[in-house]
Amino acid sequence: MKLLSIAIPCYNSADYMENCVQSLLVGGEDVEIIIVNDGSNKDNTAEIADRLAAEHPSIIKAVHKENGGHGSAVNTGIENATGLYFKVVDSDDWVQEEAYMKILDTLRNIAGGGQALDMLVSNFVYEKEGEKRKKVMHYRHILPEDKFFTWSECKHFPKAHYILMHSVIFRTQLLKDCGLQLPEHTFYVDNLYVFEPLPYVKNMYYLDVNFYRYYIGRADQSVNESVMISRLDQQIKVNKRMIDYLVANKSQILKTKRCYQYMRNYLEIIMTVSSALCIKADTEEHLEMKKELWQYLKDADKKLYIWMRNGIMGGAMNLPGKLGRKVSVEGYSICQKIFHFN
Repeated sequence: MKLLSIAIPCYNSADYMENCVQSLLVGGEDVEIIIVNDGSNKDNTAEIADRLAAEHPSIIKAVHKENGGHGSAVNTGIENATGLYFKVVDSDDWVQEEAYMKILDTLRNIAGGGQALDMLVSNFVYEKEGEKRKKVMHYRHILPEDKFFTWSECKHFPKAHYILMHSVIFRTQLLKDCGLQLPEHTFYVDNLYVFEPLPYVKNMYYLDVNFYRYYIGRADQSVNESVMISRLDQQIKVNKRMIDYLVANKSQILKTKRCYQYMRNYLEIIMTVSSALCIKADTEEHLEMKKELWQYLKDADKKLYIWMRNGIMGGAMNLPGKLGRKVSVEGYSICQKIFHFN
């Protein structure tokens, strides 16, 4: 059995996928790299995947499928994974070698011990085009370092400082046991990937290393703000599924209070992003979408709605009138500059 399976969802990724794969190959035989060609039709992604698999047959698998979107490609990666642990690395991103080696050493040592690890967390770096100073998302002072810990040992996460897909390595069997199935033909499903498995996570480990390099800069990226506004229906679809999941599993999740608090606060961030984008779109249709989203939350869990609506972020996203919307947008823009998202 391989130690770590790494899925690389690829859709017309010929211009950059090899850089991603090369950064991962230094992991050697402990690693299984699964290149998921998600129905690429505009370049030679499929041929590159097959060539790389032929050049490294004991490390790389090339899996070809009809186009189903990022979530579908991640699902396929999980289905094909044989490693003890599982990681997603997007095709335009890469990893830092020294941190990679430390992560593999840690996973190797843990796998040889008697305690099961459900989730390993490490840092990621925003590789934003044109910016010399790179923003590092770390978890110092929030998570215990270099040791096993549980939810009860986690400290409070500051606003907009959460565990993202770039941060995590899950135990593969946990992802399969929790029944994670990301929706097809839908963007922003990475929020579900780091949300729905969490109630199943008991033992965690944090390494303070800058492992994942998250590239931001292409005009067609899904996190580009104008692209996000054009796909608001998908953002809200994911947002609603997060509401449904938290509400449906609330009694079970509340048994681990810190886990529930974390998931509730993360949902608050997604509600804020959805609301701010609706306001920035500035059409009657989008403003109605925002109103309907908050009503959806209210209908699902009135107590949760009141908590969120009366909070600083929920309040800021629901200020009345044109002036209120202007204040909301300016506040959101300040947060963008501080936290370097989009």
